[in-house]
Amino acid sequence: MNDSPRGRLAEVFRAFLVLGLTSFGGPIAHLGYFRNEFVARRRWLDERAYADLVALCQFLPGPASSQVGFALGLMRGGLPGALAAWAAFTLPSALLLVLFALGAASLDGPLGSGLIHGLKIVAVAIVAHAVWGMARNLCPDRTRATIAVGAVLLVIGVGGAAGQVSAIVVGGLAGLWACRDGGAPASDALHLPVSRRAGLGCLGLFALLLIGLPLLVMAGAGPGIALVDAFYRAGALVFGGGHVVLPLLEAEMVQGGRVVADDFLAGYGAAQAVPGPLFTFAAYLGMVTAGGGLSYALLALLAIFVPGLLLLLAALPFWNALRARPAVQAGLRGANAAVVGLLGAALYQPVWTSAILGPAEFALALVGFALLAVWKLPPWAVVLVCGLGGMALGMGG
Repeated sequence: MNDSPRGRLAEVFRAFLVLGLTSFGGPIAHLGYFRNEFVARRRWLDERAYADLVALCQFLPGPASSQVGFALGLMRGGLPGALAAWAAFTLPSALLLVLFALGAASLDGPLGSGLIHGLKIVAVAIVAHAVWGMARNLCPDRTRATIAVGAVLLVIGVGGAAGQVSAIVVGGLAGLWACRDGGAPASDALHLPVSRRAGLGCLGLFALLLIGLPLLVMAGAGPGIALVDAFYRAGALVFGGGHVVLPLLEAEMVQGGRVVADDFLAGYGAAQAVPGPLFTFAAYLGMVTAGGGLSYALLALLAIFVPGLLLLLAALPFWNALRARPAVQAGLRGANAAVVGLLGAALYQPVWTSAILGPAEFALALVGFALLAVWKLPPWAVVLVCGLGGMALGMGG
C-alpha cells in the first residue's frame, strides 16, 4: 500500500467512489456501509472510535452520514482527503439526478421497479450486518444491551430526528449513571488535523453565512444568492439529514414558487433510486428551478452540504479532549449503545418495512446477509446480487 500523502488521497477517493456508486438505502444504511469498509475491512479506526464519531455527527445539524464520511477522509488524508471523500461519495448520485432532470433516465416497467426493490433489500442486509457487528462490540453487558433496547423503543415511539437525537441523549445520560465501572478500554484517538483556531473560524463562518445570506437577499441580491440562502438554511437547521430535510426544501422550493409540485415529487422519487446521500436531491432541484441549470445545480449542492461540514470542522478539534475524560467516556458508552439501538430501529422502519413484502424478499435479504457475514464479500458485490435478484422478482411478479 502506498502510504504517501498522494497514495492516501487516492485510497480515500477510490474507497468512497465505490461507496458512492453502491451505497443504497439512505443515511442509516450508509453508516453500515462505512463501518463494514473502514472499521471491519480497512481498520482505519476501531469500533468505539467509529461509534463516537457517529454519535457526534448525530448531534450536529446536517447530513450525518456525509459528515461521518467527511471526517473519515479527514482522518486518513487531511483536508484534501476530506474533500476527496465528500466528492467521491456525493457526485455519483448528484450526476444521476442531474441526468434525471434532463430527462435522460427512466426506470419504468417491472424490470426497473424490480431493480429499485432489490436495492432496498440490500439495505436490509447491510444494516442487519452492521447492527450485529456493532452490538457484539458495543453492547457486551446487560446494562448496555438494555440501553440499546430502550433506544429502539424511544426512536420508534417519538419518531423522526427528534427520536434519534433524544435516544442518543438519553443513552448518554444512562451511560453516565450506569456505565462508569467495568467499561470498555479506551478507543483509538481520532487523528483530526484541525486546530482549535481553525475550528472556531469555521464556526464563525457558519454563523456569518447563516445571518449574512438572508440580509443579502433582503438587500436585493440576485436569484443565485437567494437560491444559496434557501439551501444553506435547509442544511443548517435540520437534524438527522435525509428525509428530515424534505419539508424544508418543499417549503422553500414549491411554496416559494421556484419548482412545481409534480417536478418536486418526481425528483424525490428518483432520489430514492440512486446511491449516496439524499441531500444530492438539491442538485436536481437546482436544475429544475425556474431559470436554473448546471450552475444552479452546483450552487444548490454545495450550499446544502457546507453548513453541516463547517459545524463538523468546528466541533472536531475539541472532540478528542472531551472524549478522553472518564465521565465523558461513561456517557459515550451509553451513547454508543444507543447508536446500536438507533440502527436497530432503522432496520425495522423504514429499511425492513419498505423492502420485505413477502418470503421471497426475506430470502434474498438473508442471502445478502450471509454473503456479507459469512462469505465476507464486499458490499458492491452484495448490491449486484440483490439488484439482479430484485429484477428477477420483478419479472416473476
